[in-house]
Parts: sequence; structure tokens; C-alpha cells
Amino acid sequence: MAKPLLEFTDRGIYCEQGRFYIDPWKPVDDAVITHAHADHAYFGHKNYLAHHLSREVMLYRLGDINLRTIEYGETVVKHGVSISMFPAGHVIGSAQIRIEYKGVIWVVSGDYKTDDDGISTPFEPVKCHHFISECTFGMPVYSWKPQTEIFTEVNNWWRTNVQNGVATVIVGYSLGKAQRILQNLDLSVGKVYTHGVIENTNEALRRNGVILNPTERITIESSKEEVRKGIIIAPPSSVGTPWMRKFGPYSFGYCSGWMAIRGAKRRRAADRGFIMSDHADWNGLVSAIDATDCECVYLTHGYTASFTRYLNEIGFNASEVHTLYGGEEEDAEAPTQPPPGGEELPGTQNNQNVSPLTSGGDLEGVGGAVI
Repeated sequence: MAKPLLEFTDRGIYCEQGRFYIDPWKPVDDAVITHAHADHAYFGHKNYLAHHLSREVMLYRLGDINLRTIEYGETVVKHGVSISMFPAGHVIGSAQIRIEYKGVIWVVSGDYKTDDDGISTPFEPVKCHHFISECTFGMPVYSWKPQTEIFTEVNNWWRTNVQNGVATVIVGYSLGKAQRILQNLDLSVGKVYTHGVIENTNEALRRNGVILNPTERITIESSKEEVRKGIIIAPPSSVGTPWMRKFGPYSFGYCSGWMAIRGAKRRRAADRGFIMSDHADWNGLVSAIDATDCECVYLTHGYTASFTRYLNEIGFNASEVHTLYGGEEEDAEAPTQPPPGGEELPGTQNNQNVSPLTSGGDLEGVGGAVI
């Protein structure tokens, strides 16, 4: 049997013919990066290739790296292998990586969502023979509401807090949710204030030409009373810290796909839980995979065991593979107790029933943790 164009190794997804890796988690010479989240863009590679809109965030996060960037649809050829990028819809600058050699096409989707969030370039299905997909929310219980409904709830909550003299703190990841929240707030209610980590990312994106609504960084000189009249966007790391407590009394809202699970809001000690994710829900995953017309699909992180079984039952040729992806929403926001019905938690499935890409393949001791 011919060797596959892409293989899963102890360093990441490897293209031997092209001599490059996609989202490797150990240092390599040539890395192609789907997006700038920490579980996909690691420090230590000699050369990086990413989408143009990931440039400034990657330089901010990784420092002085040798980085080349391209636009969606642009093609780079490495040792006869064609590499191009297509929108993943996950966060600003996120890309699906299309690999072609001698007529065989693979697509590495990275993380993605199929709903248009109004700030990321919308997801585009890419036809291929082999599709590598996440399944962070690969259970039917996960079904996202329209974004307009979510932000009607957010803005009404904010408005009520202002009327009651209560500060408003909304929590989301610094790359992705923070900008999505920012662009959908009703700015007639008040100003938007940001934690330093959020504002650093906003500034990097603005350097990259991304137009964002105005924000004001919170510093030691910031007036507590003025900040309390607006809304504060903060990262998950700020929850329960003295930094957050100094704005009290405040109402704290948490944005996460895991808020669809009973009890998640309580475990986060949040006053409000908003069901908002930068990953595809159940229907989004199924529709995205179906739209590729792929012959084989490989599931890298999330509910891999159960979702693999489901895809095989409906006629796909699906298998699990073992990677270290899944950090931005999987571990940090995952429920600490099993969801209703006894489903497994994200990340736990990747330790079981691992299937290499080929019958003779070897995952070479890839670690069991999802970072």
C-alpha cells in the first residue's frame, strides 16, 4: 500500500514528501501553522508558514521567529507538494491547510466553526480525499443558538447591570472570543475596557490591519467608577483574582460552549453563562465533513471515540488519531463532571482506541494529555 501523504508522528502531522509539519508540538525545521492559538503555534521551529492575519499575533506570542505569511487561496510549493490555505472560521487568521501531491488532496482543518461570527473570515468547505478534523463538541447536546440571540442576552445583561450600578465583567479567550464579543457589543450602553492580555492581542490584530471597535486598557490609573459604567472583557485567567475583585460589586459572565452543559455555570462561579464557542457544534461538524466529499476522515481531539463511531455508522470511513491539540477551549473550559447522559469528557477519549493513519503506522509514543 502506498505511503500516505500525511502521517501522525510524535512531533505532529508530517508530510515526508514536502519535508514539513503541520501544527507540530515539538521543534522542527519547517512548520505550517493553522492558527495562532497556543496548542497549534509552538515556539522553537526554524521556519513558520501561516496566514497573513495571524502574523502579528504570532510575533507577539512567539517573539522573533522566521515567519512567512500568505493569503487565502495562495499556493506555496515545497518539494513538489502544493500548500494552500482556506478560511476555517475559528478565529481571525485561522486557516485550513490544503495539501496536494500527484492529484491526492488532504485537508488539515485545525480548529473551525461553520457559523459566521462577523469578525473571522467565514469557513469554506474544501473538497478533498482525506480530511483531518477536530470534534471538540462532537455530541448532539451541543447545538449553538444564532449569534444575534446570544448578543441580545449579553447586551441586555450589561444594560441591566449599568442601571443597577453593578460592574460588568465578561470572560472570553484573548484571541477569538474577545474580539467576537467586542464587535457585537451595543456601544450605546457604554465604553469597553480590557484586561492587558486582551488588549495586547487587540493591538497585535490592529497592527495587522484588523479594524476593531474602540477599547481602553485597564491600568492602575483607571478610574474604578468610570470602568464600572462600561463593560470589562477579561481572560479566563483573571477569574477569582484580586484584579477582578477590585471592580466589585460586579456581575461576571462566562462565554463558552461548555455552558450548554448543566452545572457548568455553577462550576465556573459565574453569574451568567453564555453559550458561545469558536468551535463547530454537532451539526456544524457533520455538515463540514460531509461537504468535503472526503473518502477518509481522521478525528484529532474532542469526543473522538463516540464521534468516530457515529460517522462510521452513517457511512464515512472515520478513525481516531492521537494529537496534543485542544487547549484553547477543551481543557480550560471543559466541565469537571460528566455531561448529562454519562458522555465522556473532551480529551479523555484520546487515550483509547487510537487508530494510526495506516495499518502499519506507529504513533511513536505521543503523549496522552490534551494541553
